[in-house]
Amino acid sequence: MTTEDYPFELFFDLVPDLLCIAGFDGYFKRINPAVSKVLEYSQEELYSRPINDFIHPEDVSMTNQRRSQLFESQPLLNFENRYITKSGKIIWLYWTAWPNTEKKLVFAIAKEITEKKRLEERKDELLSDLSHKNEELKSLTYITAHDLRSPVSSILSVFQLLNLEKIKDEESVELIKLIQRSTLGLKENLNKYLNKLSEKDSNNDKKELVNLSEILQETLITLNPTLKSVNAQIKHDFSQAGEVYFNRLHLESIFLNLLGNSIKYRKTDVAPQVCIWTEFVAERVFLYIKDNGKGMNMEKVKDKIFKMNQTFHGHSEAKGIGLYLVNSHLQSAGGSIEVESEEGVGTTFKVIF
Repeated sequence: MTTEDYPFELFFDLVPDLLCIAGFDGYFKRINPAVSKVLEYSQEELYSRPINDFIHPEDVSMTNQRRSQLFESQPLLNFENRYITKSGKIIWLYWTAWPNTEKKLVFAIAKEITEKKRLEERKDELLSDLSHKNEELKSLTYITAHDLRSPVSSILSVFQLLNLEKIKDEESVELIKLIQRSTLGLKENLNKYLNKLSEKDSNNDKKELVNLSEILQETLITLNPTLKSVNAQIKHDFSQAGEVYFNRLHLESIFLNLLGNSIKYRKTDVAPQVCIWTEFVAERVFLYIKDNGKGMNMEKVKDKIFKMNQTFHGHSEAKGIGLYLVNSHLQSAGGSIEVESEEGVGTTFKVIF
């Protein structure tokens, strides 16, 4: 079988990638139809003008520098530059080329990657926007935590002035002690947040082995007044996985936000029930938090549930920040979160560490 038995000309004409043979003089010598189609010029127009005429002016110098390597018998690999079509559109091409110095020719193939570059630019814009929002949120958190310390300290001062021995009603005494413990817990949390936000080194995202039961108990102490007021039942089982390697402060925030949501978005006529458990699968810890609350219509909220400033139940205290924070904490550590929910039935969050 000879080369005449293979339709190379047909292959050259039909392949969707841009194929060309160019001379060291900077002109096209042979192009396939795809080149004309993408650049929107006829073959005659493309042959009659220097290749640089079709390249974006800002990329000509860079292209000349890389092209000079071809004259020294070095192949051109993974090179991207912009061209301007006849209608004025800017397109991106991704080149691979090999020189033949003896014949002073370059054999090249290119793919159009305009859409890929557009998506990359959009991704960079979104990452920049996310970074900016994170900085704003960090600043807001710092200011809020800092400003709250003064009224919290004032409340604790009032407790010091109280003489509990003069209060005869045991229920009132117990309630006052409960409020005092909750306020102390709030002060400790505020101080921890402020210390964390004030750090400037890499310890900001420091991970450690954290006991899930400890974090849960701290969260329950913080939420205790609210839990008691609505007769909430919290059940947990960490027998499958009792510890995770994670940032402690971020884990406290995850528990506080998810448990807080279970109570905040409870049904008005049913006592809240929250079940928390873990699984250990394929070297990863899965944390589940399931409630019997109002639930959500996932078809309506699935694309925005973890975005900033998104609220779904019209609750007066809802600000649309909690789930965004939870998702940010997890993503920054290589984790993720999933949600299943049904209106009138409840919601289950699956946290993957």
